[in-house]
Formats: sequence, structure tokens, C-alpha cells
Amino acid sequence: MSLRIIFMGTPEFSVPTLAALAEAGHQIVAVYTQPPRPGGRRGLDLQKSPVHQAAELLGVPVLTPVNFKDETDRQTFRDFDADVAVVVAYGLLLPEAILTGTKLGCYNGHASLLPRWRGAAPIQRAIMAGDRETGMMVMKMDKGLDTGPVALTKTVEIGETMTAGELHDRLMQVGGALMREAMAKLEAGDLPLTPQPEEGVVYAAKISKTETRIDFALSAKEAHDHIRGLSPFPGAWFELEIAGKPERVKLLNSELASGTGAPGAVLDDRLTIACGEGALRLTRLQRAGGKALGAADFLHGNPVAVGTRVG
Repeated sequence: MSLRIIFMGTPEFSVPTLAALAEAGHQIVAVYTQPPRPGGRRGLDLQKSPVHQAAELLGVPVLTPVNFKDETDRQTFRDFDADVAVVVAYGLLLPEAILTGTKLGCYNGHASLLPRWRGAAPIQRAIMAGDRETGMMVMKMDKGLDTGPVALTKTVEIGETMTAGELHDRLMQVGGALMREAMAKLEAGDLPLTPQPEEGVVYAAKISKTETRIDFALSAKEAHDHIRGLSPFPGAWFELEIAGKPERVKLLNSELASGTGAPGAVLDDRLTIACGEGALRLTRLQRAGGKALGAADFLHGNPVAVGTRVG
């Protein structure tokens, strides 16, 4: 026995779940993903999503509707006669016609401990807020934004130096295993569903460009969480004068340090920066168009005098 599954996902984060379901012996009857987007060195080539590429390797039909407003697209979805749809970071809000377009509904793999961090950027927001733990949840989808009842949960600790990239990679593996377990229970008719509590709802808004510039007036802990929550993408940044011109420098890693001074002041020759409370040592940086470098290598080519103000 196996389930007939429609899989819906787009980025690399979704791929382990697709692979886990295929390895479990389920029949993946179709994969839905975002349409190819301009990319490549010059941004001229259309690039298929990671899920699109993975589905082609599996020999599964791939569909890329822009949305589901067209009744033809809705009917095509229903015609697959799937038992269930599995959704992981697809990138579209699904209309009711899709939510009810399979026998058993749609199940979503979401990277937070719901109802905390509903929405688009739960991994980044959890770290930026200084959370000590997060997790993956399998949820049966309804018309709301990440509001459906929860089936399974796996908690993951957030280390004090863990970046969003590291947490992303951990959660996508956890998510694949958890969804595989959920679909086995669903097939056996033994998948529990628990309504989300009404208290503790927090929304994980999409990261905006306006919040990526680091503010050293924050406490060192807040600045550290901000940096690692945006690393490696889109990246927190500050402005530094290099060769007489102000230049954006991306901050990829940092660590808490001791020291005091005016916020943004360079306190030593190891790139320790004074914050509104405490100090922060910048340990990995990247100039625009350059390679990511440790602080020592960065300073070798871009010396920064003690007392310089950055921000």
C-alpha cells in the first residue's frame, strides 16, 4: 500500500521531504513548483527551482502554474485523483479548491513551533528574536495562514552561535523525516490532529531590505542575534570606508565580546565593536563581490583603525 501524493514545494528546503516520500514508496503523481525564474551570471537564463530539478530526476510530472485562479488548473489538480497533497515552502497561498482537491486534504511542513512564527520567514525570525528552540511541524492546512491543526512536532535547539543557514539545513532534514512519519500514520488512519492554541500567535514577516543594516545601538546580544539570523542571506551589513569610499560590508558571523564605548566604535585590532550594551566581535565578513573572509584576513586587506566609527 502507498499513498498517491501531489507534492508542492520550490526551494532547496523542500527537496529532502520530496525525496523522503519517494523513498518511502509513495506514488508521487505530480509535483507543483514555482515557474522557472531569470538567473545565471547575467540573470538572463531561466532557472528551474531545486524541487523542479529533483522531480525531473525522479521522473515525476512537473506543473508550474502562476496561481490557481484558472479553473483549468484547478481541474488538472483534481484529475490526478491524489489521496493527499504535501506542501513545503511552495510559495503560493492555496485556494479552497486546492485545499479540498484531494481525498485527505493538504499537509504542510512548517519550520516553527506553531502558533509562534506563522508566515514567511520563521527560521530567520526565530534566531533574530533570540529564541532558544524551534522545530518542524506537520499541519493540516486550512484557509488561514498556518492556522490549521497540528499532527506531528519535532523540536530543535537553536545554539547560541547557530546561523539561519545552519538552522535551515538542520530543519530541512528533520522536516523530511517528520513528513515521512506523518504520511505513514495518515495511510494507517492513525494521524492525530490537535488544534493550535489561540495564545502565543506570532507572525514571521518576510525580511525587508530596510532591516538588514545592523544597528550597533542595539545590545551586543541583540546585534549578534540579528547578524546570525540574516546569515548567509540576505545578510546583515554595515558601512565602512574602504580606500576613501563608503562601502557596504556583509556580516556573516560574530561573537559576544567584552568592552565598552560609543555604539559603532572599533575597540581593538580584532574588529570588536562597541554596542549600546556590551560589545561584539565581527568574525566573518564579506565585501560586495568578494569572498567571505575571517576577520584577520579581512583586516589584512582592509585595515580598520581603532577608534573608527562604523555603522
